[in-house]
Amino acid sequence: MTQYENRLLDDIAKLMTSAAGAAQGMRSEVETLIRAQAERMVADLDLVPRDEFDAMKDMAIAARTDAEGLKARLEALEARLAKLEKSGS
Repeated sequence: MTQYENRLLDDIAKLMTSAAGAAQGMRSEVETLIRAQAERMVADLDLVPRDEFDAMKDMAIAARTDAEGLKARLEALEARLAKLEKSGS
């Protein structure tokens, strides 16, 4: 009877090990499917890569700085023109 119990316990242990291996395989498969679906969804969102975003941000900052400089120059020229028109009158 002891040998029968040992064999039964060995069979149960083998079954549990197989079940754990199968569960691990299923987990890996589900993770792969979820990752693929997430990548597909992100691709459909038409997101911009970070490096392109940063490049555009830098360009926008440079354009704003240039525009502010040009605005200041224009205001100075308008003030100078107004002064010249005033003194010429």
